Amino acid sequence: MSTLLTINVTNQISATLNFYIFQQPSLYTGGSRVYSNSLYSEPLGNYDSTGSVLTFQVSPQPYACIQEAYQQPQVGQSSGFASAYRAIDLAPASGTASDCTTASVSPLGLSPPTVGQNVQTGAFRIITPTYQPPYMYNIGSAAQANGSVMLSNFVIANPTNNTDCQPILQYYVQTGSYTPGTVINFTQSSVNAALCDFTGGHSTIDVTLNADFTWTVQTIR
Repeated sequence: MSTLLTINVTNQISATLNFYIFQQPSLYTGGSRVYSNSLYSEPLGNYDSTGSVLTFQVSPQPYACIQEAYQQPQVGQSSGFASAYRAIDLAPASGTASDCTTASVSPLGLSPPTVGQNVQTGAFRIITPTYQPPYMYNIGSAAQANGSVMLSNFVIANPTNNTDCQPILQYYVQTGSYTPGTVINFTQSSVNAALCDFTGGHSTIDVTLNADFTWTVQTIR
């Protein structure tokens, strides 16, 4: 999983605009609400005037994450504070993989992955320990984007619980500004956004915001 997935963004609008990038939420077991974070945000000038292109690179390597939180997720606010990450395998359709990690809260951490029992195919599992309110933790899927690992999408953890998380290698480009690591409203943000789908094995996608505010998405390889 060493090949980075690359999104190149070009702006054909005459004005400088802010762009942000976020991931399709993972599939989680149970009925918990899933929240999403921005992974990248930068301004970009008109290509003809500046020649500038935004390049976003993300590793396809899955990461499990646990993050301390002091309140319910709020759009535009940081999802949490101290975090622990662990590279992890996804459960295969047959055979075994190191697809299960056990969280700790004092100190905050995730154990080295081991083979889980009956983890859903394509998912990894986080086992949460016992803890009491008012302590709150987010758990979910992290991404190594532009060199930094950050929580991409998550649910609010329940103590003494198993959570299976199935990441999806789809990313969206949208106009607007959300600092990486802050919560977005995925439903609203994904409307009229450019979808970059890497599930077919592609590694590079070019995205252009056209002069009429439509998107052109081109798979390069």
